Amino acid sequence: MSGHSHFASIKHKKGKADEARGKAFSKMARVISIAAKEGGGDPDSNYKLRIVIEQAKQINMPKDNVERAIKKGTGELAGEKLESFVFEAYGPGGIALIIEGITDNKNRALGEVKKILSQYNGKLAGEGSVKWMFERKEAIIIDGAQKPKEELELIAIEAGAEDIYWNDDFLDVYTKPEDSEKVKKNLEDKGIKIESSSLDWIAKEKIEVENKESCEKLFEALDENDDVQNIYSNLKL
Repeated sequence: MSGHSHFASIKHKKGKADEARGKAFSKMARVISIAAKEGGGDPDSNYKLRIVIEQAKQINMPKDNVERAIKKGTGELAGEKLESFVFEAYGPGGIALIIEGITDNKNRALGEVKKILSQYNGKLAGEGSVKWMFERKEAIIIDGAQKPKEELELIAIEAGAEDIYWNDDFLDVYTKPEDSEKVKKNLEDKGIKIESSSLDWIAKEKIEVENKESCEKLFEALDENDDVQNIYSNLKL
């Protein structure tokens, strides 16, 4: 398991209860606000904002919600004082974790994440002790139903993919961040529809653990936390 992105989990389980969808909208609004705060409210000149707006569309987030989140980020509307965080940790079986989030209270978020980790035989790690096991890459998500499996894999490789990975019925295509636009264009030129793309932490090597169920329970518990956006691990499925 190269990553356990909150957006990917919502996308792959699309159509769940309104409560789950509302939580997804709330989390996505925070991502949009942070992106607008850091790079401005124009998606044409803010690459990160353009990506998260596309992600919002994929979970059918209303346009008004998106625009409101942008205005909160740029300061045109009053909103929470948000800040992003990245925590490094170890989970069951010694798996390495990178936990990304956005919060209005970093101390509270730290305490809650620490509590969740301890409930599932995990613990926080020092800064830099886990990140070296991962690489920053762009993940382009493709619905595998568009083409036969082998044909889709070949198209992705010819488009410039560094690596590919099947996640249920979706093909994850990994590229260097600076190459992502070229790869996406190559895919689209071949008639491939892109579901989403995001900048992820990808494990350099994956490890096997005996009790994967404990890891999944930890991922779910972290994902339930309002402040946590993405969870990445080096767990091998």
